Amino acid sequence: MVKKRGIEVEKRAIGSSDMHVAPLALGGNVFDWTADIATSFRIMDGFVDVGGSMIDTADVYSMWVEGHTGGESERVIGDWLKKSGKREDVVIASKVGFLAGLDPVIVRNACEASLKRLGTDRIDLYYMHKDDEKVPLADSLGAFDELVKAGKIRAIGLSNFTAERVREAMQVAEENGLAKPVALQPWYNLVERERYEDELRDAVAEAGLGVFTYYSIANGFLTGKYRSMDDLDQSPRGLRNVGYLEGKGAKVLEVLDDISSETGAPLATISLAWLAAQPTITAPIASATSLKQLSELVESLTLELSDEQIERLNEASAS
Repeated sequence: MVKKRGIEVEKRAIGSSDMHVAPLALGGNVFDWTADIATSFRIMDGFVDVGGSMIDTADVYSMWVEGHTGGESERVIGDWLKKSGKREDVVIASKVGFLAGLDPVIVRNACEASLKRLGTDRIDLYYMHKDDEKVPLADSLGAFDELVKAGKIRAIGLSNFTAERVREAMQVAEENGLAKPVALQPWYNLVERERYEDELRDAVAEAGLGVFTYYSIANGFLTGKYRSMDDLDQSPRGLRNVGYLEGKGAKVLEVLDDISSETGAPLATISLAWLAAQPTITAPIASATSLKQLSELVESLTLELSDEQIERLNEASAS
């Protein structure tokens, strides 16, 4: 446990690594996009001040924005690390290979570029952002193993891998004497449980991986912000919530509303606390574009749902 500003925050191991983090990771995808640079700095300061410890980014963030080419988020984080002097207070996770693939030359060059933007000598957790079946796992894992041995990364993660490929990656690493992945980053939240549960979760448990979920609050749907089609124009990501308005989405929001009345916690806080309480989950990842949003996220660090509340959410969100 760590204690900051009177708040005790649990620390969880990242798989078999020697790193431990709080059960909430701060998403850096919004930095220099929907959160300007000054706001991004304040959000990272606020996150660390209450005991948050992992910041998650990728080399492609935020190439989808007009005029951006990727690397903007890493650059903002690097500038903040230099200005704040808080490098030793945080675990930095980044990713490679979403667009360019996982050829060893690409991995090595991308890592160097990320290190330069981040202004640091190592990336704590470096993910294969997306599986690349064109490159043998022995080759891609071999490149990551070289980076571990060179001290440029501390540990390896997998993102957007199927259960079969998780198992194969672990086997290839074992057979070739390579550094094994210690973490997985899957898509998982209260309204899309089927993306992770069952086979993928079983593979993770077998491998002993730490799990960091993305889309943890379902593009903002689990904040209660979007309750009808008329609400979808409230943000740049609003239209992504059309599917959530159908099916079990309304039922999940109803139970979240009830638990919010019981606990006084915002819906986003409850959604993240539910994730953090799930088997195999190390920490959900969530991003904030304001200090108000951040305050709702970090409340999940200390909110403990009762077994009965978790069961009600389980029932409402069941497939």
